[in-house]
Amino acid sequence: MGKVYLVGAGPGDVAYLTVKAYKVLQSTQVLIYDALVDPRVLELVPSDCLKVDVGKRGGKPSTPQASINELLVQYCQQGKQVVRLKSGDPFIFGRCTSEIEALKTAGCEFEIIPGLSSALAAPTLAGIPLTDPVLSRCFAVFTAHEPDALNWEALAAIETLVVLMGGRNLPEIVYRLIKYGKSRVTPIAVIRYCGTPQQQIWIGTLETILEITANISLSPAVITIGEVVELKKYLQVDNIRPDDSLIGK
Repeated sequence: MGKVYLVGAGPGDVAYLTVKAYKVLQSTQVLIYDALVDPRVLELVPSDCLKVDVGKRGGKPSTPQASINELLVQYCQQGKQVVRLKSGDPFIFGRCTSEIEALKTAGCEFEIIPGLSSALAAPTLAGIPLTDPVLSRCFAVFTAHEPDALNWEALAAIETLVVLMGGRNLPEIVYRLIKYGKSRVTPIAVIRYCGTPQQQIWIGTLETILEITANISLSPAVITIGEVVELKKYLQVDNIRPDDSLIGK
């Protein structure tokens, strides 16, 4: 029997891989990878490594999860070292549960290697702290894929919100938060392609952000909502410095 590694690739640039992920990739025999993984990560594997693209992108045909599970089990049972490479962290909206269940049912050995989630990295790389002793004593992370399944009243009461996979549903997010009590002048930042030279940031309020981002494709994006967004101006921190032309004003 081989072994399967469920690996987080981080938010974007290959530089944000963990050391352990880097070492595992250098000896993998089968790489089964998601979308949004930096192409340079794929160059870290041996030249004879089999690469299988199973990436899921909204609105486009994608590999069914059941088929991905079967691939992991199949190659592991062939005695291969397999890396299941996911963007961000494998346990944050990474669909790991069904893959682990399939591996355990088949008696396959596996290991989980954490990655840096864009939920934490995107605000940091944009110069926005998620916590502050006065402005943000807690924050919540959620996906906006299914708006009707969320408790918007509870979310609206939280000081800082981080939304993953919410670009296409930004109008619904704004509407729901205002409806359930969030002030219209609450600051909001939309961060696209975090952790890459193509990183772009749009800043506004719940009242203005839809106009600011009108006719712009906001995928992939991380949305940060709360008073901490205003700290960006004060701190003036930019770990990634894209060209001025790439920063939405």
